[in-house]
Amino acid sequence: MQNEDDLRGLAKVMEFMRAISILFVVINIYWFCFQSIQEWGINIGVVDRILLGFQRTAGLFSSIFWTKLFAVLFLALSCLGTKGVKEQKITWRKIILYGVTGLLLFFFNWWLLALPLPLSANTVFYIATLTAGYIFLLMAGLWMSRLLKTNLLEDMFNVENESFMQETELKENEYSVNLRTRFWFRGKTYDGWINLVNIFRATMVLGTPGSGKSYAIINQYIKQVIEKGFSVFLYDFKYPDLSEIAYNHLINNLDGYKVKPKFYVINFDDPAGSHRCNPIHPDFMTDISDAYESAYTIMLNLNRTWV
Repeated sequence: MQNEDDLRGLAKVMEFMRAISILFVVINIYWFCFQSIQEWGINIGVVDRILLGFQRTAGLFSSIFWTKLFAVLFLALSCLGTKGVKEQKITWRKIILYGVTGLLLFFFNWWLLALPLPLSANTVFYIATLTAGYIFLLMAGLWMSRLLKTNLLEDMFNVENESFMQETELKENEYSVNLRTRFWFRGKTYDGWINLVNIFRATMVLGTPGSGKSYAIINQYIKQVIEKGFSVFLYDFKYPDLSEIAYNHLINNLDGYKVKPKFYVINFDDPAGSHRCNPIHPDFMTDISDAYESAYTIMLNLNRTWV
């Protein structure tokens, strides 16, 4: 909600600065075409006194270019804060063309006031070129603001602005798992690495079903820890997918173990194809607390009302 309020406030500031810019254009026309405006019956005494005061204190109308310069300055500031609709057809060539045309029409039309034509005709030509130049500058400024915010020349999906330099160095040790990556940055594709240098600190893999968690992360974990000679306790929720990967990779990497490992499967859904394990075998009871915990768990499972 605060963000929306800030955006609305920024939009009002931009509109205010553009209004000031237009005001300077109107003042320029009123001052330097004053004789024609009087002939048209437009004469505002209060405005005349205000403008004369500005001229005495700041010399604002000493040159025809001052008010035009202030108008372009406020126009540029209003365009910088404007976020327009994305359009792929906008190019820098088009912006430069409109900008140069606008500058020529806006700043270099003063000679029209001295043409050997009726005064009203000179004024109409001056106002028309000044207005056209302002519109061209406004369009160029808005398009430039869009391209500065999001580069849309060859990147309609904004890939460039959302990319960043990632890790490209392989950092491997006896406990690490290293995942290959490929990323885009500044118009080039790079090969990178996600270096998990200490997997004993635990890793959480989150993703929706079918997002590639097993393919991209879990399978690499299984293969790399086997290659490094670790023993693995694997809970295969989608049996036998991960079990087959672990078994085949173990067969191909037996030389990585000082003691030849064995592969066991405990499957409660298919006991016939499962190895046997007795969790309450006396050899597994190292002290009286182990025996107590085992007996306690068994009794609770025999009579669930005791829980």
